[in-house]
Amino acid sequence: MDYSVLLNPILISVIFLCILCLCKVNVILSLILSTIIAGLFSHFTFTKTMNLFISGMGANSETALSYILLGTFAAVITSTGLSTLISKYLEKIINGKKRYLVLVLIFMAMASQNLIPIHIAFIPILIPPLLGLMNKLKIDRRMIASSLAFGLKMPYIAIPAGFGLIFQGLIADYMTKSGMTVSVKDVWHVNWFIALAMLIGLLIAIFISYRKPRMYNDLPILATEEHKFCEQDLKFNKKHAIVLFAAFTTLLIQLTTSSLPLGAVIGLTIIFATGVVNHKKSDDLFNQGILLMGHIAFVMLIAAGFALVLQESGGIETLVNAVLPYLASSKLFAVTAMLLIGLFVTMGIGTSFGTIPIMTVLFVPICLKLGISVPASIILISATAALGDAGSPVSDTTLGPTSGLNADGQHNHITDTCIPTFLHFNIPIIIFAVLAVFIF
Repeated sequence: MDYSVLLNPILISVIFLCILCLCKVNVILSLILSTIIAGLFSHFTFTKTMNLFISGMGANSETALSYILLGTFAAVITSTGLSTLISKYLEKIINGKKRYLVLVLIFMAMASQNLIPIHIAFIPILIPPLLGLMNKLKIDRRMIASSLAFGLKMPYIAIPAGFGLIFQGLIADYMTKSGMTVSVKDVWHVNWFIALAMLIGLLIAIFISYRKPRMYNDLPILATEEHKFCEQDLKFNKKHAIVLFAAFTTLLIQLTTSSLPLGAVIGLTIIFATGVVNHKKSDDLFNQGILLMGHIAFVMLIAAGFALVLQESGGIETLVNAVLPYLASSKLFAVTAMLLIGLFVTMGIGTSFGTIPIMTVLFVPICLKLGISVPASIILISATAALGDAGSPVSDTTLGPTSGLNADGQHNHITDTCIPTFLHFNIPIIIFAVLAVFIF
């Protein structure tokens, strides 16, 4: 065996990143150090590594700006008391039954992918005001993190609408270009198998892993003034109606222009221009928004730089070529190796969509050579691309839930979001993807 694979820049840097995160080193610092390690093992000069890193950060600039503006929007909504009203309304509907709340959040997360494709935009606005209710119900936030991750991830794998249509279209296009004719219909007809794996993982998280009550302190929401409204008998008024109109306008503009920052800016402009919130408070509210979402925004920027260094390292092709001679010896070994490579790539890059072009070009020829059926190949490629998205420290699927659940500083990104989602979703996906090769 070629042991040089152990020095592969992707393998080394992603393992290094995971170790640093598990040791509770700040995610931003962990990403920067892992980028340097990736450059070192790619034989890049320090200058080249940093130039690639900085130039790659621009890929997530729109996402980072969106996070900052959404954080500000959340602070504005909270300052009007609307978030408190929403929380009290949901509390009445749920009536002390915590699994109703879990179902509502799963549905909203799923709708954000397919029905109203706003992705994680709803989380920093909706989740923070619900933390008090979650505390009262003694809900383990790891259950909520797993539920949100399921709602964010499963729909684009299995449902051909919204982001799901984009993901499955990419799978079909790139598999066809790589020599295996596949349509979008073929993808969603079989990807239910991966969704089933994720559903089993979710049920384990809800009914076994995190079913026991967990106590949290009733702390004020970071960067907001929500606690000032807790004892007041607030009623829906004109001010709240304008805020809802601004939120609807934000959504409408985002859907029509595909620009969430533009929508958020116009929504905030409506709120300040109508006097719902005094414009003199704008500096404070933007500071609160940055405090609430700034860390997540910078993580996304730095993750894009890290991803570019990994892509330019040539480590993906090297990793595949190192195991290629051994793949023909065993279909089980080949499938497992492909899935693990996909896991490492997506864990580092942090995006399933960006992994598709890489995985299909490399693995479709292997599937053809091994005689793996088209349905099984679709499941395998889809799983390979999707693996790691849940559990990656730099993925929207984990950063989104953390941005809401940690609004009061009691939810750790790694131990409370990344590890639970990694265990409950990636492991079942790997098992079911391997089984698919021998079933379909």
